Amino acid sequence: MNEERAYETEPARGHGTEPESRQRTEPASGRGAVPDEPLDSTERVRDHGVAHGAVPEPGAGKHTEPASGHDAAHDGNRENRETAPRVTHATPRTAAQHSDPHPPPDIVLELDAVSVVFASGAGRRRRSLTAVNRVGFSIAAGETLGLVGESGSGKSTTGAVALGLLRPSSGTVRFLGSPHGGRRARAGRIQAVLQNPHWSLNPRMSVLDCVAEPLTATEGGRLRAHHGQAARLLDQVGLPATYGDRLPHELSGGQRQRVAIARSLITRPRFIVFDEAVSALDVSVQAQTLNLIHDLQSQHGFGALFISHDLAAVRYLAHRIAVMREGSVVELADTARFYATPEHPYSRKLLETL
Repeated sequence: MNEERAYETEPARGHGTEPESRQRTEPASGRGAVPDEPLDSTERVRDHGVAHGAVPEPGAGKHTEPASGHDAAHDGNRENRETAPRVTHATPRTAAQHSDPHPPPDIVLELDAVSVVFASGAGRRRRSLTAVNRVGFSIAAGETLGLVGESGSGKSTTGAVALGLLRPSSGTVRFLGSPHGGRRARAGRIQAVLQNPHWSLNPRMSVLDCVAEPLTATEGGRLRAHHGQAARLLDQVGLPATYGDRLPHELSGGQRQRVAIARSLITRPRFIVFDEAVSALDVSVQAQTLNLIHDLQSQHGFGALFISHDLAAVRYLAHRIAVMREGSVVELADTARFYATPEHPYSRKLLETL
């Protein structure tokens, strides 16, 4: 087995537990290698990906899941990359502070007291449901905000508002300091990576065409004219050039998600929403995808909203965490502080599930 890296994490398991982490680097033999030498810790990330309650340490290299058939060797021989540990952009917040009075510089997206109310029926049968209630936060360039909460808490609705797909009933959404304009004005500058990559990949188009397609919408031209940029992005997400001629159904689930990530990056967006982007993947692939997102954010500097119910994945990737319950943000805090000393009772209950 190839020797490369070993990671150790001790995630918080409740209120008042201080998280500790340590990383040790061994000689790398290639990008596709996986860590195989465990440290003496209670939680580890090894070649099987994100274990329950454990996440890879920041700075982990990019890993590619094995391809089926004779192409498996391509993923195991790619060059490994390392990134420096991330720097948190904001100070811890209390549960009562749902917006940023002094946001950091280079804000790419800001929600200010945003509410979304859905209505149904007419007359006496008319009913209304408040899906999002006065939510406020900001996301800086190069920063990831993790949005967590149980199903039905309003996470995906908040993501739709951030993408500009849903108009808020009240409040303001600002992108690069200005209120959300029309879709043409922000075309290519805001992107999304969804839970199921099938939703964004045309099954009749080659992988290269799928990645290049957004550029035809923003810059015009034929798909073939953008194949060069698409091929470079496939290399960045760890897929061999030979995969460009394949159809989406010929790839594994993790490989299709890498194609979806490459597709989202080709227009050089300033902001990306990852909506449950790893929850549909096998455990053995989740850690590789998280490492990939971490590395690509360091290279491209986009701001990100990472929506997930997986607190272990959010802990690794996010600089700050916002906890939603019944449409409201009940806690917004720096990731380290949140996992060490969560303030809201609901946050402590969520951490007990780790």
